[in-house]
Amino acid sequence: MRFQSYFNTAITLIKLYDGKFPLAIFLKQYFAVHKKHGSKDRKFISHLCYCYYRLGHAFDNISTQEKLKTTLFLCNESVGDWQFLFEESWLQNWSPALPQRIQFIQQVVTDFSVENIFPWQNELSQSIDAASFSAAHLTQPFLYVRIRPGHEKSVIQRLRDNEIAFKKISENTLSFANGTKLESVLDINKEVVIQDVSSQSIVTFISPEFLQINWNSKWKVWDCCVASGGKTILLQDIHPNNQLFLTDVRQTMLFQLQQRLHAARINHWKFEAADLTKEKSTLKHNSLYDFIIADVPCTGSGTWSRTPEQIQFFNPEIIKDFSEKQKKIVSNVIPQLKPNGYLLYITCSAFAKENEEVVNYIKENFHLKLIKMEVLKGYENSADTMFAALLKNDVG
Repeated sequence: MRFQSYFNTAITLIKLYDGKFPLAIFLKQYFAVHKKHGSKDRKFISHLCYCYYRLGHAFDNISTQEKLKTTLFLCNESVGDWQFLFEESWLQNWSPALPQRIQFIQQVVTDFSVENIFPWQNELSQSIDAASFSAAHLTQPFLYVRIRPGHEKSVIQRLRDNEIAFKKISENTLSFANGTKLESVLDINKEVVIQDVSSQSIVTFISPEFLQINWNSKWKVWDCCVASGGKTILLQDIHPNNQLFLTDVRQTMLFQLQQRLHAARINHWKFEAADLTKEKSTLKHNSLYDFIIADVPCTGSGTWSRTPEQIQFFNPEIIKDFSEKQKKIVSNVIPQLKPNGYLLYITCSAFAKENEEVVNYIKENFHLKLIKMEVLKGYENSADTMFAALLKNDVG
């Protein structure tokens, strides 16, 4: 009866939710009002809601109850406490392997297609495998951290001492089950940075192999859409000798940025709130830079396996709006690039209009040469999918 109650509550919440706020905020507000739900209740109800949205636009023509039942089957490696919902044939075909569960659903419902989960296939960057990308939304990505230089041994030892399970992806990258509490064990931002593995892979673009800048000199760096500073910290760990100028459209980011960079022991930087879709002349600190990081605002479509409700409420017309905004931003920052300086263009989008199309726009309108471009296929690693392109100013 308890789990039937969870199921019914989730149905009610799904019907109430309109996508105006992130699902996490909506659920938090609901539980704040309905205090009868304990921590275990909240966990099960939230899990049901997130599972429902993981099915995206597949099965839009069936009832909410049937869709939730189907997504429970697809999103969970075992039936757990939900046996009462399923016929014997479903239970017999419940495999730990997602491809086998998908195959069973395709036999039961002949018009089911994985691609229908994420229906904007024609908008994807060309190198993305549409079926694999869509299927990845059925699984919550892992929690990833990057160990900062000099802390590798102590971090690993402390995790083992506290019996916290982790998987070592590389010398500096660890993955954890989602929900793992690390704050009481590790010094976040000083010792480790919580950062998706695809975001960490940006390091491959910042290397002597591609950057013909004197590695021993001080670089003038502009992180023009800095947000909370994750890419700034990454750059500092690769090349610590930088003069940093940081901008973001939101003045409110300054407090969070101050806290994070102080914890990361990065103390020398300047910040300015700036709307870079407008003319660059509004900047107080006009200068020329060796290296510009443009991690631009985007649809975030490469991260929707973490926030699957986005798929349900997404309006594809805004892809073009974001693309135009991104072109305005790069148009206003590129003139601040030194001759032979570098622009690193980044999105967490899977859409070509925000990725390759913007790179082509840069090449066609500015004297920038493409050095490296890649879709970072997080869907292959239970991580976010991102895009990055490194370009060099050939005016010299």
